[in-house]
Amino acid sequence: MAQNAPLRIVAFGDSLTAGYGLPQSAAFPVQLQKALEAKGRRIVIENAGVSGDTAQAGLDRLDWSIGEGVDGVILELGANDALRGLDPGQTRTALESIIVKLRQRGIPVMLAGMRAPPNMGPDYVGRFDAIFGDLAARHGLILYPFFLDGVAGQRALNLPDGVHPTAEGIRIIVGRILPTVEKFLDSIRPRG
Repeated sequence: MAQNAPLRIVAFGDSLTAGYGLPQSAAFPVQLQKALEAKGRRIVIENAGVSGDTAQAGLDRLDWSIGEGVDGVILELGANDALRGLDPGQTRTALESIIVKLRQRGIPVMLAGMRAPPNMGPDYVGRFDAIFGDLAARHGLILYPFFLDGVAGQRALNLPDGVHPTAEGIRIIVGRILPTVEKFLDSIRPRG
């Protein structure tokens, strides 16, 4: 990486990353990049969010979604797995495969956690919610425990579907996740 080149980060996720129902300028990666630039960071955050993706779908597209020259990945997948009631073991396996493949390529990963809806029942919620902390501990990753912290369940901060954040919801997510992202960026050794 050239001395003055910005860090290149890929936000790899589902509709919560893609910016479902929002103008592209309001999407999480765009707003996160603006917040980091306002703090004096030279950074480009690419939006590799695909609405509807499960962890397995993310794994299936990993190689072509994240090219060469990437300095780090913010991994945000799992919400669709929980909404569809997929086996948490399957979600865990797919997420771990993504983490391993990226690390084999020398790409650091920050994990953005997700929580299962409470209506899935305590057994499912317990198994699903444990995935992210377990994987972060096992692989030594920086973890943001719950991507939708402060926004989930808040009617005014979500679109009428009650699932996807509004532009204001994204602003809150960015504000809350920012310190963790900065810690992640500080841990990255520039390429080259």
